[in-house]
Amino acid sequence: MARHSKLQTQVLALYRHFLRAGRDKPGFIPRIRDEFRENSRIKKTDVMYIEYLYRRGQRQLEQLRDVNTKQLGSFSKPKEEN
Repeated sequence: MARHSKLQTQVLALYRHFLRAGRDKPGFIPRIRDEFRENSRIKKTDVMYIEYLYRRGQRQLEQLRDVNTKQLGSFSKPKEEN
């Protein structure tokens, strides 16, 4: 089994925290999975962007943990229209 880098380990831990926090809120788990799956396509060499998304994800996790949270924002880049 290959070892993960420190950043990969942090992202995986963030994902687990999101899943735990979203467990009590209906409709959040599929959205969390979709967002992480979409962002999994980012190249591993794009470290600056991954770190940016990681920090943004941490802030969103804090919002999700708030009992008053009813809606979740997006983590990914907006899709460009052709």
